[in-house]
Amino acid sequence: MMIPHPYEESSVYPTAPPVPLRPIRTLGTAAVVMLAADSLVSVLSSAVDVQRALLIDRFLTEPASVSQADGDASDTLYALSGLVETVVYVATAVVFLIWLFRARTNAETLSPWPHRRARPWLIFGWGFPILCWWYPKQIVDDIWTASKPGAVEETGNLATARRSGLVWAWWLTWLVSMWVAKGAGRRYLNAEELPEMREAALFDIAVNAAYVVTAALAVAVVLSITRFQEERRTAPAPMPSTV
Repeated sequence: MMIPHPYEESSVYPTAPPVPLRPIRTLGTAAVVMLAADSLVSVLSSAVDVQRALLIDRFLTEPASVSQADGDASDTLYALSGLVETVVYVATAVVFLIWLFRARTNAETLSPWPHRRARPWLIFGWGFPILCWWYPKQIVDDIWTASKPGAVEETGNLATARRSGLVWAWWLTWLVSMWVAKGAGRRYLNAEELPEMREAALFDIAVNAAYVVTAALAVAVVLSITRFQEERRTAPAPMPSTV
């Protein structure tokens, strides 16, 4: 009698895994909401940057047209927008990581092959020097391959699987946004002269634009992996072989 492999395809596709998957839709929705909120805050922050740059332009060309109250109000609004950006960004990162841990747990159940990075790297991989350039992507790549119906069977293992173009796009925009943000931070963190403060505001707009694009692609990644896993979780169990 032939004993079917627990990951072998059946007539019912996609095959439900032998170990029940944990629901992930709620966490996926939460991650999408936070990414959308972070994008909205970035857009509003960019509006504050535009207002600040225009105010500085007015002062440089016609100092008498800008009062002390206008300058103080701009400084306060600029500082407040930065604080809100930081708080929402941290909250978004926390929710995203919670979703990522659930997705990884399910992906380990779905794949007969080991993932390339241990679970602690789901957190440490984002901030570890040099390794942060590719470890998180490898983690998401493995989760994607393990979650997508039929992907593991096609490739044989996670290390040699064909990579998702969507994950590549998300990761490249993430790297660009990080590099731009770090470059702007080093150059304008202690800006005191008005021309430098104006440049800092304009640079912040570019950083925010990169963040919005990255967040949009991250939403697509989250929705795709969540859909893959929910389809596998709710798929009917295969009929036992009678051969």
